[in-house]
Amino acid sequence: MARFMCMAFVGIIIAVALMQFTAAQTVHVVGDDLGWKVPSNGATAYSTWAANKRFMVGDILVFNFTTSEHDVLQVPKASFDACTDANPIGNMITNGPANITLNSAGEQYYICTIGQHCQRGQKLAITVSATSGSPLPAPSPTLTPTTPSPTSGTPADCTPAPTSGPTGSTPSTPSGTPNSSSSAVFASLLVSMLALVMGLIF
Repeated sequence: MARFMCMAFVGIIIAVALMQFTAAQTVHVVGDDLGWKVPSNGATAYSTWAANKRFMVGDILVFNFTTSEHDVLQVPKASFDACTDANPIGNMITNGPANITLNSAGEQYYICTIGQHCQRGQKLAITVSATSGSPLPAPSPTLTPTTPSPTSGTPADCTPAPTSGPTGSTPSTPSGTPNSSSSAVFASLLVSMLALVMGLIF
């Protein structure tokens, strides 16, 4: 009887630990099939995408883009609203696809700094929660950017300035295109562990 109680206790501890782990490890592919590019319908594409997602500390954002066509930079709200790379948070990531682990709770803002991409809607605002019990956040209001008129009207005015090379880290991308489903993998692991514990008990 003591052995049964001990095994049951260990099984419960493992189940609780795995449940906590599964709730905090979701991979979110930014824009899903759209990827990280200038959306045809403006900034509403990314705000709509983020509106029905729950972002947790420990989750991973995957920005799927082609190197040298786009980049990703985390910025404060003022820089996000103005579409400027002033006061960056961390380093710009220029090699795609890029994985970013959400390390802190609160509002987080990401933009593309190439040309007029941000002004045309390639920007993302999310709310990251510290605990899984938090309700889905209300979508952040998206400002409709105004497109400034170039002073000379030449294409060179929109050409991005060259950079010295990649400064951010780009961890390897999981094989295939994940679609916010890593919790299902861990849930399967949980069921397997419970079956193993039950087999040892009986």
